[in-house]
Amino acid sequence: MDSKPSLTLKRRLKASPEKVYEAWTNPAQMIRWWGGNDQSTRTAEADLRVGGRFKVGFKGYDGEQHDVSGIYKEVVPNRKLVFSWAWRTTPERESQVTIDIKPDTDGSILTLTHEQFFNEKARDDHKRGWGFGLDQLEKLFP
Repeated sequence: MDSKPSLTLKRRLKASPEKVYEAWTNPAQMIRWWGGNDQSTRTAEADLRVGGRFKVGFKGYDGEQHDVSGIYKEVVPNRKLVFSWAWRTTPERESQVTIDIKPDTDGSILTLTHEQFFNEKARDDHKRGWGFGLDQLEKLFP
């Protein structure tokens, strides 16, 4: 059986695990960083419970509206989130994201694992997008 492409990104953040978790789960915080560089988040929703849905909509640098949503599969407050991930335009290409947050001496270490990509191009595009997004997340915690 062929394995599907995946990616793992790590960031050291100057914020407690509680603040990092809030940035991922509180729509008012999600709007501040989600979407990455040169993109502006317009909407964010989060029903934070196993089986609950999230949805984020933003206008990309290309001027197009992008909408992504998913279902929370695991919710461990201040430590871990696992959720499905599907773009409105390609719902059949559902993948999975895991966010692990570990305390560190002066903040947190965030590990983002995105698995089950449709192909390598999708993985590479998401690597770039997540990189921009995590850059914006870091700016929340100077």
